[in-house]
This record gives sequence, structure tokens and C-alpha cells, in this order.
Amino acid sequence: MNVSNEHGPHTAQDDEQELGKLGYAQELFRSMGGFSNFALSFSIISILTGAVTLYGHGLTMGGPAQMAYGWPLVTVLTLAVVASMAELASSLPTSGAMYHWSCKLGGKGWGWFTAWFNIIGQLAALAGIDYGCALFVTPLIGLQASTRNLLFVYAVILLSHGLINHYGIKIVSWLNDFSVTVHIVGVIVIVGALMIFAPKQPASFFFARVTSNTEGWPYWWAFIIGLLQAMWTFTGYDASASVSEETVDPRRRAPWGMMMAVIVSGIVGYLLLIALTISIKDIPSVLSATDSGGNSVPAVIAIMSSALGERAGTLFSALAAMAMWFCGLSAVTWSSRVIWAFARDHGMPMSNVWKHISFTHATPIYAIWLCVTMAFFAAVYSRAYSVVTSISTIGLYISYIIPVFLAVRARNTERRVVRGPWNLGRYSLVINIVAIIWVVFLCTILSLPDNRRAGKTMLAISILLALWYAIHERKRFPGPAWAIETGGRD
Repeated sequence: MNVSNEHGPHTAQDDEQELGKLGYAQELFRSMGGFSNFALSFSIISILTGAVTLYGHGLTMGGPAQMAYGWPLVTVLTLAVVASMAELASSLPTSGAMYHWSCKLGGKGWGWFTAWFNIIGQLAALAGIDYGCALFVTPLIGLQASTRNLLFVYAVILLSHGLINHYGIKIVSWLNDFSVTVHIVGVIVIVGALMIFAPKQPASFFFARVTSNTEGWPYWWAFIIGLLQAMWTFTGYDASASVSEETVDPRRRAPWGMMMAVIVSGIVGYLLLIALTISIKDIPSVLSATDSGGNSVPAVIAIMSSALGERAGTLFSALAAMAMWFCGLSAVTWSSRVIWAFARDHGMPMSNVWKHISFTHATPIYAIWLCVTMAFFAAVYSRAYSVVTSISTIGLYISYIIPVFLAVRARNTERRVVRGPWNLGRYSLVINIVAIIWVVFLCTILSLPDNRRAGKTMLAISILLALWYAIHERKRFPGPAWAIETGGRD
């Protein structure tokens, strides 16, 4: 990859002028540095959310080997996707992110579909993150994990995230920075405690190929389905691009924020999985653990309570729940910025409402509360944690790969990308193709489990979006500022 440097210090005023050339005024508060930009994506990836809440799913499908082989495999292939996206983020640093990239490379129609798939994926991701947090918090505060109690705790968590995002990006930025500390220290403490104090299986146990799935699937197929654990964890890194208009020098800092979030998460997450897996006393008891009311207990809570004692297990579960809370806070920031950017270009129903910026707080307050409300109903609709996480992963990765596909298609045309200071150089095409193949595989696999509910949902959404665009939006939607200036070419 290539990263060029300019002479002289880079200022927020320089970025404001560059944004003005794209037809946009600086409306959001531009104060994020490189670490805060990285922190946002790292907090949304949140290894203490995806890798932990879906640990039982991975263990059920592929056993310990799911962690040993599945996690590094998905990490490496995800880096191909994130590197392809980072190159585009450097070229076009706006809050619209993938939506704007697709408009630039393929026309406003491609951009419209990209935006909607991204929004759907983000809202489902927020639902998965905060509902996962509720799964941990509910037993920690002494409530049985009944559906009613879980939904109540889930609603309170969403409300807290909405309020903090409403009242200031400075608070969110500080909490995101602190979130990195919570995640890193949390993993170190959990890994250290398990490695020092917990009875451990032999190292060979980490590579054991067993499956506990009740569908009667062969191991190879169950292992592939189990990749959801890592696939869903590695989503949300586009948040660094989505806050480009709040980041100083986003052409360099947003791409590095995305890349480093995945790299650090991949390494630290693998250490966590090793410690958890070799601390399992026996797999059936972990997967069948219940609370006093007979409700299922997350596998990680069962592992830590069994290995370290109930009190220590509760303490470390609380640490994981705290990290999940930070993850959900970042997810509201991320999703609201994309909705705001799309509404700014009149892509949303009632766009004038969602594009409103609070004069007092300089945040898109109505977009924030739209995210919170829709995430609540997304969790109610899905009824299964693996379904809502599959929907979010498919939706997000479709939005990630559309602009990458368009960039490959436009390489030798007038729409080709003018490379920014962060780029992949001569390796760009190869990495882009690997990313496209991986996403096609990923979306196909995640569409199939749970009676194909995630696949059917995404198919229905795709058909409705296509009809809506053909009948109404094709002529009404103007696209971003440069699309209007060039006639909105499709």
C-alpha cells in the first residue's frame, strides 16, 4: 500500500475546503483525531461482543476448531475487504461513505441501493449488539432471562445510547477512546485470569473437530455455518469512513482507522478465544447451561463461572457487558451518520426531518432516535439472535462490496477512482477480486441456516427496494451534490 504525505500541518479548515469542493458545507463538528477514528471502528467490531455473544454458536457448529481455524481465516479475508474499502475512503472522505463511493463509480441508482443495504445492516447490527448486551446484563442484575425482562433491559440500553449520542459528539468521542481501554484491558484481564487460575485442557483440545449441531449436518458444513461468529464480529469498521466529516485529515486517518481496527481485533480476539476454549471443562455442559429459571445462559458466562467460580465469573461477565455497552454506543453514532448523510441528499422518506442538525448539540438528533427505535423493532421481529446477526452481516457486506465491484468495473473508464494518499498500488485489483469472491461466499452461506429466514428476509427486502426504486425513487432521488451537477448519470 502507498501512503503519501503533504508538506505542512493539516488542519480542519483544509478538510472543510475539500468538503466544499464536493458540494457540502461543514455541518458536523470536526474534532476527531486518528485515534478516535480508529476507536469508533474498534468499538463497533468489539471482540467482547461478536466473539463472545456468538461463541456458543461457533462452539455448537465447529467445536474448538471453529476458533482455531475459523477466526484467522475470516480475519485474513476480511482484511481484503477492508483494504479495498479503505482505498475508496481515502479517495472520497464523506459521511456518505459507501453510498457516495457507489454514486461516484456507478451512478445514483447504485448509490441508492448501497445506502439502503447499509442502513438495514446497521440497524440489524445495532439490534444484535444491544440485545447481546441485554443477554449479559439481565442475569447480572438479578433478573431471569425471560423474553419480557430481556426486552426491557434491551430498551433501557438503547435509550442510554440514544441520549448520550443526542447530547454531544465530544462525550461520544471521549467514551469511544475509553472503550478501547476497556476492550484491551478487559481481554488482558480475562485471558490472564483464565490462563493463570483456571484448569486447562491440553493444547490439542483447541484444534478438536467436534460438532453439537442438532440438524445432523456433516462437520465441514457445520464449520462453515459456524463462521458467522467471526463474520459478524468483523463488521462495522466502515464507521471510520462514516465519520470522515468529523475527522481531521480523513483521507489518511479514516483508512488507517479501518485497517487497524480489524488487525488489532483479529490478534486480540484470537488470544481471547484461545483462553476461553482451553478453559472448557466439557462442551455439553457449557452449551446446555441454564439459570435458576431454566433460561439459557450464554456459553461464555458458563465457561467463566465454571472455570473461575461464580463470583469471578460474574465479575468478568460484567466487564464483557460493559464492552458491549460501549459497542452499542458507537453503533448508534455510526448508523445515525449514514442516515443523516443519505437524508441530506434526499434519499430517505421525510428526509427534511432526518437531516436536521441540532443547533445546540451539533448532532443529527432525529436520525439518532430513528436508529434507536428501528433497532428495537428489528430485535422483536427476528426472534432469534443468529437471524438478526446474519441479516446485519449480509446487509452490511452487500453495501461494502458494491462500491468495490464498481471500482473494478470502472478501472478503465471515466468513472475510475482518483486515488487518494492511502492506496493499494499495483495490488489493488487482486485484493479487490479476493474481496468480491469472499463476500459472495459469505452472503450465500449466511442465507441458509434457520430455515433460510435471513436469506428470505434479505430477498424480500431486495425485491421491495427494487420495486420502490423503479416506481418512485428513480425519478425523484437526485443523488449527491456532484450527481446533480452532472445530471445524475446512472
